[in-house]
Amino acid sequence: MDSFALKGRVAVVTGAASGIGQAIAKTLLELGVIVGALDRNTDGIPDGCCTLLADVRDHDAVTHAVTQFAEKHGRIDILVNNAGVSFVGTIEQGSEQDWMRVLDINLLGQMRVMRAALPFLRQSDAASVISMSSCTATNGIPERALYSASKGAVHSMTLAMATDLLAENIRVNCISPATVDTPFMTELANRATDPVAKRRTFNERQPTGKMVDPAELGFAVAYLASPLSGSTTGTTLVLDGGMGTLRIPKYPGASENGKSST
Repeated sequence: MDSFALKGRVAVVTGAASGIGQAIAKTLLELGVIVGALDRNTDGIPDGCCTLLADVRDHDAVTHAVTQFAEKHGRIDILVNNAGVSFVGTIEQGSEQDWMRVLDINLLGQMRVMRAALPFLRQSDAASVISMSSCTATNGIPERALYSASKGAVHSMTLAMATDLLAENIRVNCISPATVDTPFMTELANRATDPVAKRRTFNERQPTGKMVDPAELGFAVAYLASPLSGSTTGTTLVLDGGMGTLRIPKYPGASENGKSST
C-alpha cells in the first residue's frame, strides 16, 4: 500500500457517503491520505474523513466547503469528481426537468467542484484530478440516452482540462467503469419481479460475468492520484470487465467464459 506514495496527501472526494465514492474515500484513508468527503448527506461518510457538507448543484455551498477544507491544509493534491446520479430511459423518456437535473449534477457539478478546487490544486507539487465517467460514454447501452450524454460530456471535458492544465503540472484523467456492485444496484435488483434474475443480468453485462467491485475503483484512483504516475494524463482508465473490447461467443456447447466445453 505504501508504494502509491500517497501518505500525507490531501484529497477531496465528492459523493463520498455511498457507493463508489465511499469505497474510494476508504481506500485513500487506508493509504494515509487526508480526505475531505463532500456530499449532501453525512450518513455513510467513512470514519476518519473530514465531512464537507454540500450539494454539487449549489455553487456557493461547494465553494465554501472546498475552500474551508483546503485553507486548513494549505492545498489540495487530489480531486476525485465522483458525485453523480443515474437515469434509465430512451431519448423519448424523461422530462426536460429530468434532463436538466442529471446534467446539473453529473456535468455541471464536476465543473463547480473543479472551479472551487483549482486555486488549491495549483498549490500542490503533484496535483491530480480524477473524474468519474462511465462505459456508457463510449458504448451504446440500451435506455441510457440521458446518462450517456452526461458521461460523454465528462469524458470530453476531462481531455480539454488535461490540455489546459498540462503546463501547470496538474494531471487530469477519468475512470470509465462498467456496472459497479453498489447498494444502488442491489436496490434496483430488489425492485424487479425476480431479483436474482435481475442481478444475473447486471453481472452478465460484463464479459467477465461479474459486476465491478467498488474496491477496484479505489485502487484505480490511487494509481491515478499517485505522484508516481506522473506521465498519465488525458487518459481514460477503463474498468469494464471487457465490455468495450471483448466479444464472447454465445453458441451451443460454449461454457460461461466463452470457451468450448467440449
